[in-house]
Amino acid sequence: MKEIAKDIYWAGYIDWDLRNFHGYSTPSGSTYNAYLIKDEKPALIDTVKYYGFDEMLSRIRDVIDPAKIAYIISNHTEMDHSGAIDKLLEFCPNAEVVCSPKGEEGLKRHFLSGSRQGKKEWKFKVVQNAEELKIGKKTLKFFHMPMVHWPDSMATYCKEENILFPNDAFGQHFASSERYVDEVGIETAAREAQKYYANIVMPYGNQVVKALDALKSIKIDMICPSHGLIWRKEEDIKRIAGLYAKWANYESDKRAVIIYDSMWHSTEKIAQGLYMYLEKENVPVKLINLKVGDFSEAITEVMKSNMVLIGSAILNNRILPSVGGFLTYLKGLKPKNRFGFTFGSYGWAKSGFKELEDALKEAGINLISEGRYVQYMPDDDELAKLKETVLLIKKTLDL
Repeated sequence: MKEIAKDIYWAGYIDWDLRNFHGYSTPSGSTYNAYLIKDEKPALIDTVKYYGFDEMLSRIRDVIDPAKIAYIISNHTEMDHSGAIDKLLEFCPNAEVVCSPKGEEGLKRHFLSGSRQGKKEWKFKVVQNAEELKIGKKTLKFFHMPMVHWPDSMATYCKEENILFPNDAFGQHFASSERYVDEVGIETAAREAQKYYANIVMPYGNQVVKALDALKSIKIDMICPSHGLIWRKEEDIKRIAGLYAKWANYESDKRAVIIYDSMWHSTEKIAQGLYMYLEKENVPVKLINLKVGDFSEAITEVMKSNMVLIGSAILNNRILPSVGGFLTYLKGLKPKNRFGFTFGSYGWAKSGFKELEDALKEAGINLISEGRYVQYMPDDDELAKLKETVLLIKKTLDL
């Protein structure tokens, strides 16, 4: 059992084998972090996915008898955090489940409704924003963070230790036997945190800004998220707080990302032509072929980049399914303050490209001009004209 502060222990589960988290690629696995506070009235902050329960229970038993747990704090209803509450309550039936008002609604629907109606009712302790709970020597304060990234979300703060337990905020999908950012490296942690934000939190920038403002009133010496590594060094905490402020305000870098799929290599030729001219004009650029690249990596590049270029071939008068699927993902995440450009190839009808253009507009991306659409295979003159588009991109990026 890892003691992270006086009488506060990490009691989570390391999911080494996780490779997909509802569409988000997780090549490094993940952790489900639970934190046990040993006090007069012991509290467990969050639990783990249901299949990690035995490991979590074993860690708790290393410190206390699970029957002594007085409070199970549910910062977030989603099942990778709450999934073991029902099993844990079998060992501490008198424990109260501490959550936000929306958390109570969600937990009852997940665990106590429908076919589960015969189960014993839980003891809920619903807390309001800024409410405090004394558990002995330590005091816990709760901050509601609605829509970061569910309506029920809240953070828990240990006043005596200046430790913030922010649930999904500041987290990363990263499996490691090390528990701290500084043990793995800030660049690795920041990269994983950026991918996590892009794929999970990005639509809720305004709410993140409000949450960051609310947290300015407290001193933070450690951030213990529900996934990944713990932030404990002052410079690392400042780094991730600054990055979250940047991401929450939808700021991006003066760079481009080209995302495409091709059928007979003609759209691929256009993508490579755009890439070549952007590189020659010293515009930082990343090229992603959806045949081999995954959506979550592409979205991370979208969050980093001020210019988003999307290309597709036409199949049955529609864009390719891979591009259509990516655009559905993109529309849900709603990046703001981005510019875009569309391109592709077609055989005898190009009406499907309207779908491509409309999807980018619906995602909130501002198109800089009409797209470039080539019938069959682009010839040398058509590829040369791509330089005009690249110069427009460079001008738009003010490079």
